[in-house]
Amino acid sequence: MSTDSGKDTSRTVVKTYVPAYQREEWDDHADQLDMSRSEFVKAMVQAGRRGFESRDRPTQPAPDPESTDGDGSSDSTTAAEDTVEDAVLDALSADQYLSWDDLLAAVSDNIETRLEETLQALQSANRVRYSGRHGGYTLEQ
Repeated sequence: MSTDSGKDTSRTVVKTYVPAYQREEWDDHADQLDMSRSEFVKAMVQAGRRGFESRDRPTQPAPDPESTDGDGSSDSTTAAEDTVEDAVLDALSADQYLSWDDLLAAVSDNIETRLEETLQALQSANRVRYSGRHGGYTLEQ
C-alpha cells in the first residue's frame, strides 16, 4: 500500500534480540502507558530518532573569548569529541580501510547499554525520573 507521499505504509515485521530483563522493563513500561509492547517499541524508536535527527543539524555557539589556551586559540574540542576521534583513529589503525558503517560501529561501541545503565543509576540515585505522561526523562526537582 502506498500513500500520496510515495511511502509504502504496509506493515512488516521487525525482529530484535534484547536481554530478558530489558524486555520485562519494556513490558512494565508499556503497561504503565497502556500500550502493547509493539506500540511501545515503535514509539520509543521514533522518539529516539527525533533526538538523532536534531543532532544532524547542530548549531554551533559562538566561541567564548575567555576560553583560550593563553595563546589566543580556542579550546573547543570536548571530551566526547576526543573520545570519538580516538575511537576512529584506533579503528583505522587496526584496519586500513573501513566503511562508514564499520566506523559508526567502532565509535558507538555499546552506547545503548551504557545509556541504559547510566539512566538506571541516575534513577536509583533519584537524580532523573521517567515521565510516561510526558514521554521522556527529566531531572528530579
